[in-house]
Amino acid sequence: MGSSGNGFIKKAMVIGGGIAGITASIDIGNAGYNVLLVEKLPSIGGRMLQLSETFPTLDCAQCTLTPKTVETGQHPRIQLHTYSEVVRVEGQAGNFIVQIRKKASYVDWEKCTGCGLCQQKCPSKYPSEFDRGMGLGKAIYTLSPQAVPNKPVINTSHCRYFLEKKCRVCEKICPVGAINYQQEDRIIEEKVGAIIVATGFDLMPIERFGEYGYGEIPDVIDGLSFERLNSASGPTNGEIRRPSDGKVPKEVVFIQCTGSRDPERYMPYCSRVCCMYTAKHARLYKHKVHEGQVYIFYMDIRSTGKGYEEFIQQTMEEGILYLRGRVSRIFRDGEKIAVWGVDTLTGKKVEVLADLVVLATAIIPHQEVKALAQILGIPIDLYGFLTEADRKLKPVETNREGIYLAGCVQGPKDIADTVAHANAAASKVQSLFARYS
Repeated sequence: MGSSGNGFIKKAMVIGGGIAGITASIDIGNAGYNVLLVEKLPSIGGRMLQLSETFPTLDCAQCTLTPKTVETGQHPRIQLHTYSEVVRVEGQAGNFIVQIRKKASYVDWEKCTGCGLCQQKCPSKYPSEFDRGMGLGKAIYTLSPQAVPNKPVINTSHCRYFLEKKCRVCEKICPVGAINYQQEDRIIEEKVGAIIVATGFDLMPIERFGEYGYGEIPDVIDGLSFERLNSASGPTNGEIRRPSDGKVPKEVVFIQCTGSRDPERYMPYCSRVCCMYTAKHARLYKHKVHEGQVYIFYMDIRSTGKGYEEFIQQTMEEGILYLRGRVSRIFRDGEKIAVWGVDTLTGKKVEVLADLVVLATAIIPHQEVKALAQILGIPIDLYGFLTEADRKLKPVETNREGIYLAGCVQGPKDIADTVAHANAAASKVQSLFARYS
């Protein structure tokens, strides 16, 4: 469906290709409307692509997500604009004029067959952002072996040709001549009738937590880094090995509410998923390192989803030690990490000599959301999340007709709530389009 007779354009744009954006796009596409899905990374999948398993069922995240990304990539009504960003939005509901910057990938995706030869032969290696700096990536890369679209891009910050005018190995090796070092960013213009913002979340940078030993102790990591250690496609092929020396940690300390529920120093809000993913991490660790010991420092447990409280109880039954209290000090002690805290239930001090410390850091909006909110003309709250029109009655609508929110861009959510939120946003778009049939 295109525009109706009265000039109302029945085409939607979804900004963000994580599980929220994918869900909304498939819903709208299945309803018979065309969708532009704009994603800033080279492929879709978002944060869920970095996870190992998901709570409370411990399903493989990629097994759940990959069919969705493939369906999105092959959907006749969904047009992917990956490695792209929205730079301008004008107009109103039914007739938004949108400018999208398609970033130069330096690879002609029309010619590229996704064979992967260029990535195998590329000599430039650097810490992979996708693997949270624990694995090595190449200067020409795809985010994962299951990437949709499965087309590589060149990171000019690490490519020898762009840095030194040397190398050109990928150009020589490419069997179809798809490498194009002269490619430039280009702006395209589209017209859409509705917009869904689904740009997801980021984690508060671990660099902000100097008091937890970050910067001094390499074996203090965040929860997403632990996901990559757990993942079969991660830097250790799913083995739990600490970053500093590759040893299997025998004692692991998890610290919840790092940056959340801390109005004096960080964020006052609850990040909602940390209690659950910490329990998941503890169980997955115990399944792989049977003789290992886990300590979880927590303020209180928030397990409000379906099957969540049962999951926490099962975790406690697996011999994982929950300590109610804050950590007062973390410092290096030889090869170990000394963690000093207190168990407020017994009133006793706790001292653990750990091999690995995992921080459940706060969920925050992406840095670019503020600029995107200005482009869209919609407000953000005190912490940078996009603001819905009414917290109770209009949870996916904004104060601008035709622009809707989906997922963690509006506030922290788990996967189930994110998908439900995306379903709701997609139904609002369909409802808007149906009014002008």
